[in-house]
Amino acid sequence: MRSPATLMRPEMLAAIQPSRISASRTLMARASDQRWQITCEDFAIDERGRGTARYSIEANGWHFTFPILSFEPCGRERTGRIIGRSWDMMGGLIEGKLSPAGIEQLRQELPKLYEGRATPKTLTWARSNRSGRLFDLAVDHLAFGRQPPIAELGRTCYFMRNTGIDGNGTFGTKSFLAFAPDHPLRASLQAQMLTAYMMRVFAGDLVQHFARMKGGAAAVAMQPELRRFLGVGNGSALGLMFFVNNHPRLIDRWLTVHEEAIAHGRLVRVGTDAAPLVQLAALLDKAILARRQDRAEYEAFAPSSTVADDLAIIRRELDLLIGRVRAGSADPTPLVEFTASLDGRVHPEAHETLLSLVIELVPDIADGLAQTLVIDEELAGRPEMSIARLRDIVQADYGWAFDLDLVSERSQRYVWYKSRTAEEPRRGPREEIGDAHNLGLDLPRLVVALDRDLAAADPRLSVARFLMAHPLHRQVVTRIQALAGLPYHSPHADIMAEDFVPAHITRLLNVGIHGIDKARDFLNRNLRGVIFHGAPMPEDLASGSADPHWFYPPEPRA
Repeated sequence: MRSPATLMRPEMLAAIQPSRISASRTLMARASDQRWQITCEDFAIDERGRGTARYSIEANGWHFTFPILSFEPCGRERTGRIIGRSWDMMGGLIEGKLSPAGIEQLRQELPKLYEGRATPKTLTWARSNRSGRLFDLAVDHLAFGRQPPIAELGRTCYFMRNTGIDGNGTFGTKSFLAFAPDHPLRASLQAQMLTAYMMRVFAGDLVQHFARMKGGAAAVAMQPELRRFLGVGNGSALGLMFFVNNHPRLIDRWLTVHEEAIAHGRLVRVGTDAAPLVQLAALLDKAILARRQDRAEYEAFAPSSTVADDLAIIRRELDLLIGRVRAGSADPTPLVEFTASLDGRVHPEAHETLLSLVIELVPDIADGLAQTLVIDEELAGRPEMSIARLRDIVQADYGWAFDLDLVSERSQRYVWYKSRTAEEPRRGPREEIGDAHNLGLDLPRLVVALDRDLAAADPRLSVARFLMAHPLHRQVVTRIQALAGLPYHSPHADIMAEDFVPAHITRLLNVGIHGIDKARDFLNRNLRGVIFHGAPMPEDLASGSADPHWFYPPEPRA
């Protein structure tokens, strides 16, 4: 496992790629293994997009309902941000069957957003918008008996884009820790991922519905390989910075599981048939082709052509390794040295792609590790601890903070704030923001300031006594005590500094943890990508015929 000093650098976190540990892929693996059944129970939507739909989900003995309110697209107050007031679709994921009264309550409360209140069995509330041009293009083609053009589908890769999924107590939704022990969505982020998957299902059904209404007998169904190729769009902004700050145990546990899975994959024993390496080669071929076909334009991140070129280098060297294994001249665990030898010689995203694919060699271990992502994130302090012990923890766990430049003008250039017109946090130069309250967790400066006061205190003093004299340190002391010894809870970064790139941290959430593909950045802070790109359709899950290696889908042939 990599050291925190290596892994927790923001640019390193941004390079981590989707893997079997990512929440979207974990969900698909479980749904396929347990043959979840997703059926449409109602679809009453008119030619202008107004109406309701309702889906049923049977998941290993549990029943969920996904009701949808559909709206006619409207340009007024339409935005991909949470402050919008006009969306094409709103829905919720709810435990059990939904009664007519429950549907009516949803119809009344869901559009209120912040002012609305969910029922006790509601797991999530969600909103999404159509990708206007591609959505209409697909409807027109299908209505007149043609399949949508692959070149156009490949530019966007989705019909609808998620603009917000709220759960875990937000708006009255069910708290994550209240999920039953055998709940199929018990692991972190699984309810949100199933919600996003249902957006994808609905988007495809809505396109097909409009095509039938428009084309009548001339309309055709979209080919299954096209529907599998398309995912659901996702847009993320600076709010994910606060998610990382507020969920340090989740971040630590996910990165720990990720590193453990890689370690198990690298230790796979390889016989003279080189079978695991042949499987790895086939997965690398898929990744290379997907990168070659990626039309996204990246700003802060490497072009896919660069990553594809370096993946090709890895692929050629893997061929040489396969030759040595078959000749009996390689170590029985050759991936340990092979993966290490490429670190630093290829682009970090290419190397991380290799490591993510190595996890596929140990699917059962990876799935088992993913099931441990059930985390109580409440942070509690230890007032009886001595000052000497607390300072030892600070010095051991936060050495990186003392190595940062925290005093220059460049290092204090920015402040995190919430504007009067937006609910999402923003980051702006201090001289332009004025007296706004800094919302960012300035962890390194908090740690350094705490250590300065600890050094001046009696080391035999208790933390409780110390905090009576220094109450401003209470928050950071609690955090330090609660996270003591965990290696991966906080990025090693000064988020106030001019050279800090927020998109690096957003990408860890989007790409590594959520499993979003083609996540491209705008202005170093916003990301747009596609989730469930190539994922199985409901009929694949129900029949148990889903491709376990559905990711990195090649563009379907026309």
